[in-house]
Amino acid sequence: MRIACAQVNTVVGDLEGNLALVRDAVRAATARGASLVLTPELALTGYPPEDLLLRPSFADASREALEALAADLTEGVAIVGFVEHDEDVHNAAAVLADGRVQAIYRKRFLPNYGVFDEARYFRAGDSPMVLDVDGARVGVVICEDIWYPAPVAAELAEARLDVIACISSSPFHLAKGDARERMLQTRASDSAAALAYCNQVGGQDELVFDGRSVIIDHSGDVVARAPMFEDHLLLADVELDLAAGRRLREPLLRRLPRPGGPDPVAVEVPARGAVAAADDGEAASDLAAVPCEEGELWGALVLGVRDYVGKNGFPGVIIGLSGGIDSALTAAIAVDALGPDRVRGVAMPSVFTSGQSTDAAAALAASLGIRMDVIPIAPVVDAFEEQLAEVFEGRPRDVAEENLQARVRGTLLMAISNKHGDMVLATGNKSEMSVGYSTIYGDMAGGFAPLRDVSKTWVYRLASWRNRDEGREVIPQATIERAPTAELRPDQRDSDSLPAYEVLDPILEAYVEQDLPPTALVERGFPDDVVRRVIGMVDRAEYKRRQGPPGIKTTPRAFGRDRRMPITNRYAED
Repeated sequence: MRIACAQVNTVVGDLEGNLALVRDAVRAATARGASLVLTPELALTGYPPEDLLLRPSFADASREALEALAADLTEGVAIVGFVEHDEDVHNAAAVLADGRVQAIYRKRFLPNYGVFDEARYFRAGDSPMVLDVDGARVGVVICEDIWYPAPVAAELAEARLDVIACISSSPFHLAKGDARERMLQTRASDSAAALAYCNQVGGQDELVFDGRSVIIDHSGDVVARAPMFEDHLLLADVELDLAAGRRLREPLLRRLPRPGGPDPVAVEVPARGAVAAADDGEAASDLAAVPCEEGELWGALVLGVRDYVGKNGFPGVIIGLSGGIDSALTAAIAVDALGPDRVRGVAMPSVFTSGQSTDAAAALAASLGIRMDVIPIAPVVDAFEEQLAEVFEGRPRDVAEENLQARVRGTLLMAISNKHGDMVLATGNKSEMSVGYSTIYGDMAGGFAPLRDVSKTWVYRLASWRNRDEGREVIPQATIERAPTAELRPDQRDSDSLPAYEVLDPILEAYVEQDLPPTALVERGFPDDVVRRVIGMVDRAEYKRRQGPPGIKTTPRAFGRDRRMPITNRYAED
């Protein structure tokens, strides 16, 4: 059987556009000989549709789009994700063949952790589904259903399947793809069945979907893999007789107790008969390489920026170029995502800005081929301070005057955005956002923050990798090697206010992403006073983070949709 996974980039709410994407992909797959075509989870509506699901008209429109799609598909069998409204709302997969909807499967495991809120919106299904496609037994599952060994996977194994068809919208975080693929290999091997896994690709607000769809044989070997972060039509031929033979030679499934609950539902799917492999001169399957960690993270950031800007209709982006590494990395990502003509840099030197910073910003702009405007802020800062002199009288200069500079810069960037329509990209990283080392209404101003979930350690790592990858100084080496500074007062360094990043970032990872208590961090060798100080800074900065722009989730636990802490909170863990 030739199987296809249509790894497409959908847009939430664009039912007409998503329908066209799916229809064209299915037709392309059947033209190349595919008998069975998978599309991503909720492909017709986009994922996640969130509170659109609370509108009955949205689910009804999803069903109308499904019926229109079914009428257009008369070759092969397609499994298409959509929202079903039948008294309640279901995350569903429709089986389309011969111009109509043949069967509907309802997702049984609804994730309700991390970035997922499916129990808020959907009612869980309760029945497995097995299809008969050209004599092959095909089990249908949706995303979370496959992550657990029981009951769904166990029921499918007991059903003696030839193929498991899993449609999915699994969001990215670093290294997740490897773990997911290993899990899928285990499910295929345990069931002695081929497994086709079709994942969504693209950016949706804070989430990036990496694609990396796979087709795995009955022994658990990956025979085809789609590239990460790209639209792709993945095809592979699976040998059904080999799977049946393995089940006889290794009768492990005979020892499985029959799972409780309803028996699988067999659905006869009319099809056009055995489909011959298309002689198109191409291999029936391809095996995309998996990028290195830096390449994987870079690809996610580029795709996240490209889709957030593009899907929301912004003509381009504006970035405040300080001469530091965070703004340099943000600009490099933006250029890779949008091209240099859609990226505008703005340098805004103050009386504390060194010539080194101005030169670094200019060198970066030249390296990336982007426009750079220079707007000195000293006159504006002076005017603000003059107006505040009476209110500030009798108090020494402190962080208020420092932050005033950042707020002037934020105001100028937003003014340019209003005038030209381009979106401001904030440049803050996760380390800074964690401890509140940022100015609300200042450097936090912007519509999107690509580095919001990228630590300072990773900022340096990505910058160095990008230069190695291109074989030149995309980001000036002097910028990478320079000690980080906000330049809001004379001779300022980040280390004046924060522990060294090689100490800070491991503490933040343990506390923010792993939820370890202070005692556990001290046991790992971190000084008690540093641990207490950092944790206090993280907890106090919650109100700032709530008011910052969204950014791309790249870690297992990002601020916002993932980590949800109350702003008003007096609990302190020992």
